[in-house]
Amino acid sequence: MAADVHEAAQFYGTARGAVAARLLRQRLGLLWPSLAGQSVLGIGYTAPYLRAWRETAARCIALTPAQLGVARWPAGAPNLSCTADEDALPFADLSFDRILLVHGLEAAENAPRMLREVWRVLKDDGSLLVVAPNRRGLWAHLESTPFGNGRPYSAGQIGKLLAASLFRVERRDTALFVPPTRLRLVLRSAGLVERGGRRALSGLAGVTITEAVKDVYAAMPIQAVPRRRLVLAETS
Repeated sequence: MAADVHEAAQFYGTARGAVAARLLRQRLGLLWPSLAGQSVLGIGYTAPYLRAWRETAARCIALTPAQLGVARWPAGAPNLSCTADEDALPFADLSFDRILLVHGLEAAENAPRMLREVWRVLKDDGSLLVVAPNRRGLWAHLESTPFGNGRPYSAGQIGKLLAASLFRVERRDTALFVPPTRLRLVLRSAGLVERGGRRALSGLAGVTITEAVKDVYAAMPIQAVPRRRLVLAETS
């Protein structure tokens, strides 16, 4: 069962959640160092991660799948959050330069249909980043965090799922080698633990990170999906 947005918000409000967000945000920032002037969509629970780009991006939207509830941007953030069905995104074709999935793929009710919608709204020269719990990592087995809810994936499984949805994998990365503990000593040394785990325990990361682009040569016409529920949560 996937965690809802309230549980995710509570997690990221803790010291453990803040450390996890910081470590993962660092890896995402290395993959996408600058998104100045670009349109960015986050699907799942992405507010802790979109903050890396929302000051420079032309448009930054956080979309929460309807089954997870309604998420809101922090007060005063000059962007938009909304809720919609994962297989009926309320955006025109080719709307976004970059799309980020965090707590999205593992929580999807129908991952292939969601990814086909992602394909539709992503620009032909755009990029997709998929963050998913690693089935071999510790985080996927602890239900007190959002990474321990829903379906974990191996890197190979994600690659096959993306290929079936007309994406081509460009780069892979990992993050969250620090264990999902509340111990302050471990959290204070999380950066050191992360670097050591990356060198010595490469297969045991908490999450896999996959960057993909549209495989336009394999594209088939996409059948129209009826537009359904859309709930705007906050604008400023």
